[in-house]
Amino acid sequence: MTWISVDIEADGPTPGDYSMVSLGAVIVEEGFERTFYGQLQPISENFNPSALAVSGHSRGETLQFDKPSAVMQSFGGWLENEVQGRALFLSDNNGFDWQFINWYFHRFVGKNPFGHSSTNINSVYKGLVGDMSASFRHLCKTEHTHHPVDDAKGVAEAFLAMKNNMGLKAFL
Repeated sequence: MTWISVDIEADGPTPGDYSMVSLGAVIVEEGFERTFYGQLQPISENFNPSALAVSGHSRGETLQFDKPSAVMQSFGGWLENEVQGRALFLSDNNGFDWQFINWYFHRFVGKNPFGHSSTNINSVYKGLVGDMSASFRHLCKTEHTHHPVDDAKGVAEAFLAMKNNMGLKAFL
């Protein structure tokens, strides 16, 4: 099994009605050198300007990005090449990130290599420290920039810190 930290940026709240703008993934391992990054053309005419602004891209820029089918096939191929055993999805907001990844994989590839489950690092940390108001953010070394590879790397760093320094049992 291999943990994959995933982050996405989108131009609205839901897949299908809105579009995933970019995705980043990092294999959770020391060094964090195995990464994936993709930028996707919109699939809908709908977009929320304030949501799109978070990504740092304009609508005009996103129209020049790669076709979603090509990006998702490439991401699936990357997972197939990089992952030993089952790919485990990890995110800091899996309710958001997961819905886009799951929808896009099913729409453009026909299946989701992550299966039907995901893990939220916020929930893991809160359970580990026994405090539902706790935040894992202080464990991230990489700044949260809204570039999905940076943000996925920060989550991966925090997950390894929990495993290495706080007793999290996480079969890495």
